[in-house]
This record gives sequence, C-alpha cells and structure tokens, in this order.
Amino acid sequence: MEQEIQIQPLIASPPPPPPPPQQQQPPPLNTSATSTTTINASNTKSKKLRLLPLIFLIYFEVSGGPYGAENAVRAAGPLLTLTGFLVIPFVCSLPEALITAELSTSFPGNGGFVLWAIHAFNPITASLTGSFKFLSSTINTATFPNLCSDYLSPVFPSLAAGAPRGLFITLLIITLSFINFTGLTILGYVAVALGIVSLLPFVLMTCMAAPAVRPARWTEVRKKIDWGLYMNTLFWNMNYWDNASTLAGEVDQPQRSFPRAILAAGILTCVSYFVPILAVTGAVDVSDDSWTDGFFADAAGMIGGKWLKLWIEAGAVLSAIGLYEAQLSSNTFQLLGMAELGLLPRSLSTRSKWFNTPWLSILVSTLITLSISFLSFSDIISAANFLYNLGMLIEFAAFIRLRMKMPELNRPYKVPLGTAGVIVMCAVPSVILVFLMVVSSWRVFLITAALTFIALSLYYCMAFVGVEGVLSSVLRVRSTNWRMIRKVNHEVEVKS
Repeated sequence: MEQEIQIQPLIASPPPPPPPPQQQQPPPLNTSATSTTTINASNTKSKKLRLLPLIFLIYFEVSGGPYGAENAVRAAGPLLTLTGFLVIPFVCSLPEALITAELSTSFPGNGGFVLWAIHAFNPITASLTGSFKFLSSTINTATFPNLCSDYLSPVFPSLAAGAPRGLFITLLIITLSFINFTGLTILGYVAVALGIVSLLPFVLMTCMAAPAVRPARWTEVRKKIDWGLYMNTLFWNMNYWDNASTLAGEVDQPQRSFPRAILAAGILTCVSYFVPILAVTGAVDVSDDSWTDGFFADAAGMIGGKWLKLWIEAGAVLSAIGLYEAQLSSNTFQLLGMAELGLLPRSLSTRSKWFNTPWLSILVSTLITLSISFLSFSDIISAANFLYNLGMLIEFAAFIRLRMKMPELNRPYKVPLGTAGVIVMCAVPSVILVFLMVVSSWRVFLITAALTFIALSLYYCMAFVGVEGVLSSVLRVRSTNWRMIRKVNHEVEVKS
C-alpha cells in the first residue's frame, strides 16, 4: 500500500513531504487514469506469473509444437521448408517479438497492444486494434477444441461428427475455461507440464531417426510449389507473439521477465519446428504428398513403432489444449485491459474474490469461443488472418510512432535500433502482411468489412454513453505527468 500512496498524489500534483504512516491520505483520483498509468500496488497479489510459466505460455501463444507444420513440406519440399523455418523467424517473428518485449516493459499493464495504440494514436485506433486482434484470436482459439476432437476420432469414432462431437467440444471448452478461472499461476504451470509432455516424443523421435538420416534428402525441392500454402503455413506457425503482451499486468517484474521469456520462448519455438523436420525429412523416404496434417505421427510409427506414434498423437491433443488455454487467457486479459481503459463496459474488469481473475471476461470469451466452435471455418479463418494482419500493421505503426512521439519514455528494454532502423525492421514483415491480404478472396474482404463495421459500431456505442470523455481526460492526465510518474516508479522499485 505504501507504493500506491507514494505514486498516486503525483498524478495530480507535485509530491508533498511524506507524512507519518497514520496520516497518509491520498487524494481521490480517476481510477481509469491510475489503472492504465502504472502498476497499482494494491493489485500485486494478481501479479504472480513467474519466468518459467511465462515462457511456456508465450510458447503456446505462438506454437505449441511442430504440429501443423507438415503442409509446408507438402507445398515446397524439404529444402524450402527448412530454409523457411530458419528465415521467417528473423524476418517476421523477431520484429514482432522485439516490439512486444520493448512495449510490454514500457507499458506493463493489461491490454498490451491496445495500450500501445492508445498512447501512439487515439481511442478509436486502439478500439479497432483490440477488436481486430480479439476477433482473430478468438476464432483461432475456437479451432483447438475441434482439433482435439479430430485427433481423438480415430480412437473414439463417435467424436467424428454429430451430437457426441458437439457435446465433447462443449464440455472440453467449459473444463478448460475453468482452469483459466483458477488464475495464471496455476495455468502457467499447467502449460509447463503440457509443453514438456508434448515435446518429449519429438526429442525421442529425433534421436532415433539420427542414424537413418541421409543429408541429400534435405536438398529436394518440389517441382510445382504451392507458394500460397507454403507462406501461410510458415506465417501461421510463427505468429501471435504480441498476444502475451495482454498479460503484462499479471507478470512478476515484467520489465525483467518479458525480454527473457520472449528470448527463451523464441529459441524453444524455432528448435521445436526445425529439428523434427530436419530429422524426419532426412530419415524417412516418402513423397512430399504424404506430408499432410498428422504426418509426424505416421513418421513416428515408421521410426520408433506404434507406441511412439500413439505418444505423438496424444501430444497433439495436449498441444491443442495448451494452445487453447494460452490464447483464452490472452483474450481474457485483453478484454480486462480494454474495460479498464473504458473501451468496453467496466464490468468486464470485475475480478473474482477467490482467484482474483476477471471472471466476467473469461465467461464472455468462453461463450464467444463456444459459439464460433460450431461454425464452418474455411472463410472465417481466412478473415481472422486478415484481421490479424490489420492489427499487426497498426502495431508496427504504433511502435514507430511511439519512438518519435515519446523519445524520453523509460524503456527498460529497448530494441537497439534508431528510428530509421526500426522502420526498416517493420517494413519487411509489413510487405508480407500486405501480400497475404491482397491475395485473399472476395468473401474474405466481405467478412472482414462486416466485422470492421461491428467493431466501429461498438466503439461509437461506448462513446455515445459518455466513455469517450473519460478516455480523453485519462490521456491528458497521463501525458502531463508521464515523466514524473516514471521517475517515481523507478525510485519505488529501487527502494523495494
């Protein structure tokens, strides 16, 4: 409580001499300004996410293992796939990860990229960014219970279709959402366990495949390359680094933890793709057409036997569960952050008395995910990717804008490039994002336009009930006192 008393009066006026403890009475403040400007000391009991669980939550936000990477080999062959999983992390993933590390430590609050956009631009841009990213991530999240059902249907045929499949998906979503309700501390260590168990069979398969590797197989290129499938597979498997930023307000010492966690998760993600593909393409002599979804399990059967195949199939289910949990938590705390900013109803920031988790945001995210889980995914998923690309373009612009607008901002971690350097760093992935958007079908453009209209309507509905005025006053307070608040935060951290 002592930290909060030291910080809050500085938002409105210069600091008075500290009175005796029994006389400390901080003046009343706008709660929105307080919650979005600094980490409130009264809320520290929710910030218990440590480094190791954070690493695995970021890992599941992005990857979850090499499941789903098989289509890249089918589209282009081993050489281009291996090259792609070496190059794409540096071209696309690294800029996104570096931006997340810098801005999450500079704005260590819930909401992540929404906070970045509101500081860089204005409330409407922040609202659109949040809507684009939330819709994209929610649609993506809804695919994972379906994947679990698909993975289990060979063992339990009734899960392939009909009422049993629907009941299974519903019960799975409710159960996994309850784990989110228990808090990020529990969820983080669940992610650690899921990550270890789902990756271990790939370690064993790689070791068992090593004696049979023929390096000449790595040089093969498919005669007719499907560039669309190839690029989308690489891009889909190496994205969503920024999702973890929405959890920054729940992390223990985010200024130190985030850069380390992103670095460790990045190494783990790249190795988990590249090494199994390297081993299997070198050891197994099959046509590229055999590399469809689930081929890693078939390859495990060829290399190690049925037991290894079953383990990788079980690992796929565990990976899908981890992906669901991580992305649902990101969606939930994004809603909480937007509610604290006034971009969504304040009730979405209500926390449970038992676990200190935003229970209403969890409920809303779960219901939306559940409703989407029973829709046809073809064009909807493409529209989700389109919205994600739009959101990322805004994030890149916000990052560059903040470098120019707030050069004095205290950045505990800073990308070691000047303004021209960060522009070049963001330009390359931006070109890829625009290319993937341009080649989308007309149905995707139509769905995206409809979802954008809904997002704009939501913003203006919130503005109509008077939230816009609150946001404007919050931003004026933050802009006026930014340097002073940062200075005091630093002094408090040093003293503690």
